[in-house]
Amino acid sequence: MSEQSGYQVSGNAADLYEQYAVPYVMGPWAPALVELAALSSGERVLDLACGTGLLARLAAPQVGTTGRVTGLDFNAGMLAVARSRPPPAGAVIAWVEGSAVAMDLSDASFDVILCQQGLQFFPDKLVALREMYRVLVPAGRAFLSVWKSAGPYNVAVGEALERHVGAEAASKYRASRIVPDAGALCRLLAEARFREAHVRPSMMMIRLPQIEGFVLSHLSASPVASAVAALSTEKRAALARQVKAALQAYADGDDVVVPEETSIAIAQSRTAWG
Repeated sequence: MSEQSGYQVSGNAADLYEQYAVPYVMGPWAPALVELAALSSGERVLDLACGTGLLARLAAPQVGTTGRVTGLDFNAGMLAVARSRPPPAGAVIAWVEGSAVAMDLSDASFDVILCQQGLQFFPDKLVALREMYRVLVPAGRAFLSVWKSAGPYNVAVGEALERHVGAEAASKYRASRIVPDAGALCRLLAEARFREAHVRPSMMMIRLPQIEGFVLSHLSASPVASAVAALSTEKRAALARQVKAALQAYADGDDVVVPEETSIAIAQSRTAWG
């Protein structure tokens, strides 16, 4: 989940992303996205904007040893963490550093593309979609997941960042939730020549543990990590307290249980005859 103009992390943030963002923010949605793709043995799968490789690791057993999985991401730190994880059963995963808008991948080399929360960070969404179309085989399938709404947790964190860190940090954090709506997604896919594009909404209740500690750990795995780290201990604590107070309606002990919504765009590439 990164691109040159968007979700870039540095230092040990990629390790922290795997520790906090993957299990609590991204992970709950991943199995359903892979299940929706209905992968078959022997298929070739691209996990685009793969981050630390969550979808790729789930796809590998589905396509088996005769299949092939490639994880592509622009962020070298994310890929380093992906490579360090124990390999799953099934297909060997190739990790590739590169941009979604200029993939160094062959035409018609994948049967399926999975992309979880990456589209909003691509510097040119239409170019990235055309690249996806290019690397898919005839009748290949694309499954793109983006957030449908900001959600209570991200609203609370954005407001706390704006108050305690500044507007620039808040804007950078909120960028992940600035996404095309269902209609715009379908129009973009059609312009990129995809067929039968449609969007499936999904909602889930997400548990975030020990919210005051979690929010600071989560931010340490984000593009605003350095700005938050530069705050005094007192200001970081005040930021966390503000988030907890804003989410009091969702409290379950020291945890919070908040609703989240995603939109999954599903489309096919050209038919086998044109």
